[in-house]
This record gives sequence, structure tokens and C-alpha cells, in this order.
Amino acid sequence: MNCFHALLSRITLSLLLCLGFSACKPKNASEKHGPLQVVVTTTMLADMLKSIARDHIQLTSLMGPETDPHLYKASASDLEKLQKADVIFYSGLHLEGRMDDLFSRMKAQGRPIFAVTDNISEDQLLTPANFHHHPDPHVWLAPELWALGIDTVVDALTEYDAPHHAHYQAEGEALKEHYYALDAWVKNTLTVLPIKQRILVTSHDAFNYFGRAYDFQVIGVQGVSTAGEAGLADITHTIDFIKQNNVKSIFVETSVPHATIERIAADSGAHIGGELFSDALGTLGKIETGPDGETYDLGTYEGMIKHNINTLLKALL
Repeated sequence: MNCFHALLSRITLSLLLCLGFSACKPKNASEKHGPLQVVVTTTMLADMLKSIARDHIQLTSLMGPETDPHLYKASASDLEKLQKADVIFYSGLHLEGRMDDLFSRMKAQGRPIFAVTDNISEDQLLTPANFHHHPDPHVWLAPELWALGIDTVVDALTEYDAPHHAHYQAEGEALKEHYYALDAWVKNTLTVLPIKQRILVTSHDAFNYFGRAYDFQVIGVQGVSTAGEAGLADITHTIDFIKQNNVKSIFVETSVPHATIERIAADSGAHIGGELFSDALGTLGKIETGPDGETYDLGTYEGMIKHNINTLLKALL
């Protein structure tokens, strides 16, 4: 029976693809009533689109808080949302790995779908050896790099909703400045943490751009993949590294199971310093207060970055 249900599900998805995507053509908001219908994949993209477009769009995010985009599979309801969308944005660089084929077919059919990382040049991307010749997709963990995706969003929104071009352009420029200011805040806040103590051990290899931007040595136990569990050799290597470098604290991630890091902490003597946001934001409306009394929303991009920095400082100092 399970096999029958799986087959039926695949047939349903295929029919939706054939009947839905091939029949639809890009629309222009100026030719229809109501706001532009925009669908995004991740919570980081949802926050970016909200900041740029405000109430000029009707926004739908396929993924929710603390969702792992590496393992996310589109459901029948997701395909229906994509079918109805005027414009679609995804992160790209194989972040949404299980949806790559779907997005490729949609592009081939002329659907208005955009990868925000397409605007980032190869020389700004990292391709670690364990990424199997694919660039690291976790660019949002360095705000200055994530800001490069804003132009892609602004250009696409303008193409399909030209009457609001001035608004999109102005808000896009304002958001860039906000990301640059956030990057400056991170660098200034981290000045109290000596370079020799900037060692970040986490569940999977999500923090390479963060490490490059802020002088952290980064160790991701599972590499880029969050599928399955880390191998014994990876775990042993990480434990040895922690002991040899007297690493005080290591960190779990909100979107990745904690068991491997908990095991490494127990075997290495390191303390679990807290939970970091890597592949998704937190719950919108959940407010946290930093050590300086500043409050921020964990469901926003700014809240994600500030929570991570404050968590690192508390554990590593």
C-alpha cells in the first residue's frame, strides 16, 4: 500500500507539472487586479522580499522556521502555489537540492523563476573540497555577500510590476545599506573576541562564508550534507581537533538534529555553547534581548545574525 501511495504521489506531481506549469505564461501586475503573487523557498528570502516589496506583493514562503532546505521536497500544495505565482524566487547554488530538477523544468517552460545567487560572481563564491565541486550555497551568513542578491530581486519585481519600480529600487538600496550596517555591527561586536578563540564547530558545513568574513576557523562535522548522520571518522576527527585546540564550546543548529554534536561534546569535554541559526530563520514574533539590552525578532534576518553573534560571544569568551 505504501508503494501505491508513493506512486500515486509521483503521478499527481507529474500531472500538476504538465498541466500547470506548461499552461501558464508570465503575467504582469499592471494587467491584472491585486498585488503581484510572489513565492519564495526559504525564510531568508521571505524576509528579503518583505523588506523590499512591502504591501505591493502577496508573499508565500514554501519553507517555514527552522526548516532544512537541503532536504525539503515540494508537496502537491507547493506545486499549486508555484503554479499560481507571478514570480518565483529561490536561493540557488543547489541549496534546495531536491527541487533543482523542478526549477530547471519550470525555467525551460518559460516560468518567471529567479535564483538570487545568480548575481554573485564565481570569484566571490567558495567551493570547499567536500562540496563535490559545487559552490557553497550558504551566502546569507555573510551580510555583505547576501546583499548582492538584492539587485536580482529588484530587477525581477520591476520586470513583472513596472508601475512600482521606484518603490522597489528605493527599498532595495535601503536594504543594502541595512545589510552593510549589520556587517559593520558584527565586525565591531566581535572585536572583543581574540582571533585565536574564533573557532566554530557546528553540525554541518554552513558557516564558511561567515568564517571568511569574520576570521573564524570553521569545522562542520557532516560537511555540506544534512542527510543521514556523520561518519565515525568525521566524529573522531572532530573530537581530536577539539582536544588538540582546547576548544571551549561547540554549537548545535536549529535546523539540524542535535545528536551528533551532543555526542561529540560528551566525548571531547567541550561545552554546547548554544543553538545557532544556519539554514532558516526562527519564529517570527519571538523576541530576544541582547547583552546590551537591544531587542530583535528571531524571525527576521537581522535577528538571525544578531542571535548567532551574541550566542558565539557568550560561549567563546
